[in-house]
Amino acid sequence: MKLKILPLCLFPLLLAAQSLSDFEKRITEFTLANGLHFIIFERHEAPVISFHSYVNAGSVDDPSGETGIAHMFEHMAFKGTETIGTKNWPAEKLAMQEVELVYDRYDAERNKGEKADPKALAKVQQELKAAMDKANSYVIPNAYPQIIEENGGVGMNAGTGEDSTNYFYNFPRNRLELWFLLESQRFYDPVFREFYKERDVVREERRMRVESSPQGMLVEGLIAAAFEAHPYHNMPGGWASDIENFRLPEAVAFYKKYYVPANITIGIAGDVDPRECRRLADKYFSILPSGPLPSGPRTVEPPQKGERRIRVESPAQPFMAIAYKRPDQTEKDDPVFDVLNEIYSGERTGLLYKELVRDQKIALAAGSQASFPGGKYPNLFLFFLVPNMGHTVEENEKACYKVIDEVKTKKVDEATLNRIKTKVRASLIHRLDSNSGMAEALTFYYVAYGDWRKMFTGIDDIAKVTADDVQRVAKQYLVPDTRTVTWIVPPEAK
Repeated sequence: MKLKILPLCLFPLLLAAQSLSDFEKRITEFTLANGLHFIIFERHEAPVISFHSYVNAGSVDDPSGETGIAHMFEHMAFKGTETIGTKNWPAEKLAMQEVELVYDRYDAERNKGEKADPKALAKVQQELKAAMDKANSYVIPNAYPQIIEENGGVGMNAGTGEDSTNYFYNFPRNRLELWFLLESQRFYDPVFREFYKERDVVREERRMRVESSPQGMLVEGLIAAAFEAHPYHNMPGGWASDIENFRLPEAVAFYKKYYVPANITIGIAGDVDPRECRRLADKYFSILPSGPLPSGPRTVEPPQKGERRIRVESPAQPFMAIAYKRPDQTEKDDPVFDVLNEIYSGERTGLLYKELVRDQKIALAAGSQASFPGGKYPNLFLFFLVPNMGHTVEENEKACYKVIDEVKTKKVDEATLNRIKTKVRASLIHRLDSNSGMAEALTFYYVAYGDWRKMFTGIDDIAKVTADDVQRVAKQYLVPDTRTVTWIVPPEAK
């Protein structure tokens, strides 16, 4: 159970809802004929509403050779529709079609490889730039986000992860119908305008977050080494060569396959009338054509049969990541990993902090993460270490293994276990206060576990974890044969 994924909270909520049965009275669920599922949570304390659209598709669904295309479409979902963001849609549509025709000719010549004519390539490149400039001249920049902001919308953003893509923002109560209009239209009628201009933005994001970031390079090296076959092997942003060669039809194909209504769940939390939401959902979202649910990746990661080690050269601060293979979030031991994570890195009470940072002073920071990079499929239990001045990654690595093994050889005492359970419980209870957090939580738990009630029943799962469970899971999964280690070292002198 992923208690750390979501920014949630429960204290004021529990004053009004002391049990799951009371909470259920404030929830309304319905599914449209096309398969799109809504979860509505009523909270009338303030005239505001949060919206969260959870698309059950992420970077694991990127086709081969198109890594990052899920992220690319996320950018396209803010570009408007046939009526939002254009000065002249019929003319813009023709200009966009001309861009693709010229791009086809460019690719045809470039695909000749060594036989390609440099002069012909240069000529068609000029034609391509001119065609793009013409298409972009019809665009009203940022028209879709501007409508939201002008109507009091705040917190508008989106994110593409390994397992999902999420769209969210908040509106005043009296803009409820406007949200239904805007959100339904961007999924029903997205226009992929400024596609190649936005492709450059996506490429720059990769340059900033990975290529110019030592930790970004370390994480990319870690997952590339840990996952030989499964698509967790790829970062959500994609590989540079794939991004640089995205074509608009590829993004359209991804959208048509994965943005079917049955693959989307929408959470709404705040000052709403569920009956009104149902009426507006029928009015605006029923137009989305139904389609078959896409299948997930067929590739299964083969068993790892030995430690893998990756060294990343960088003049930056030394850093180390150590990862062990673990099962997915629906497995029975998932709550045990959450407890184990708190034992190792529960802020200032975690073993890693106490041993490496406070007592030995060989690390500036040391911690763990129960699930990485996603949770839908078998993933990683992650440790990270930042050496202190005058101490090495090797010294920290050795100390980290000693702490890991301590849990295998010595059972955690009941007092510590109860404190951790109370803390994990409180962290969930302390998360469900905001409307935005609630809308996000409802969609995540519904898709990940098949029922939003897992928010509550998961607390019971945590409470059932024993010291024997913790020791058993540590012995079974935190073993050298499934370990991948990456670390940063200074560049070697040439």
